[in-house]
Amino acid sequence: MKFPEMSKKPSNAVEMVEISSDQAGQRLDNFLLARLKGVPKSHIYRLLRSGQVRVNKGRKKPAYRIEPGDSIRIPPVRTAESTEAVVPDSVLELLKNARLFENSDILVLNKPPGIAVHGGSELKFGIIEAVRKIYPDQFIELAHRLDRETSGCLVLAKNRDTLNTLHRALRNEDNAGKTPGMEKTYLALLAGLWQQGEKTIALPLQKVRRSGEHRVEVSEDGQKAVSHFKLVQHYKNSSLMQIQIDTGRTHQIRVHAAASGHPVAGDSKYGDDVFNRTMKKAGLHRLFLHASHIVLPLGEGISVHAPLSEDLSQLLDNIAL
Repeated sequence: MKFPEMSKKPSNAVEMVEISSDQAGQRLDNFLLARLKGVPKSHIYRLLRSGQVRVNKGRKKPAYRIEPGDSIRIPPVRTAESTEAVVPDSVLELLKNARLFENSDILVLNKPPGIAVHGGSELKFGIIEAVRKIYPDQFIELAHRLDRETSGCLVLAKNRDTLNTLHRALRNEDNAGKTPGMEKTYLALLAGLWQQGEKTIALPLQKVRRSGEHRVEVSEDGQKAVSHFKLVQHYKNSSLMQIQIDTGRTHQIRVHAAASGHPVAGDSKYGDDVFNRTMKKAGLHRLFLHASHIVLPLGEGISVHAPLSEDLSQLLDNIAL
């Protein structure tokens, strides 16, 4: 991958940044990505691995959550001359029409499939960049993430306090199991006829790199991951499932489904090629995974439902028994 051309005007001084209460709660890598705009993500991770970035004079991992009063050492870096992402009007209109819920604290979208939640080295823009165009003077940050091909409930925070509250809830979820007041439920079409009743799959997951490809695998050395599977309806050679997750690991549902012997329809990474071809002929052109419902621990609780998209509803009609 070719990095952007670097500016001729590097900063020659080490920068020391003291974290305020408004900044606290972010992951260290996300804080650096926002502060060092134009610096390739891979370079920021190299700075962290090599210890050039220090927190309170010590090394920290990218996932470290910065705290009020933390002193962060940022070494001199060259920042790329970057241009503001251009977001097509059609995408802006699509996202304006995707609002499911909004108040002064959060915005919940019915995320369209095929759009990443944030831009990257090969993506000019993502949903976060697009939403910031819609709300140019508003604090907007992703409260969590969905895979590019996953549709459904996506939560964005409109102030730092709400973002910190949701991030704390997610950290509690990862560390101690299901988070009180937070529920995340998905709909997925799986290969084959599910005969296992209501089943909890608790298999730890680990990110690996195989043949140049990033994957997630079941591993005893991995992070805790818990998914609850419940049959909604049998279809022709497939099963529509409701899946509630207690943890939010990368590709969690996709890997747990594959481990159960029933991979998600349209999954090119962990799925069944023969089944995927059959589903494609029936009209499926993406991953059948939809974040259908989320309950957030804000106020007395906020519950949001995302209706199934037209393409997935049509597929179910096409394969009905």
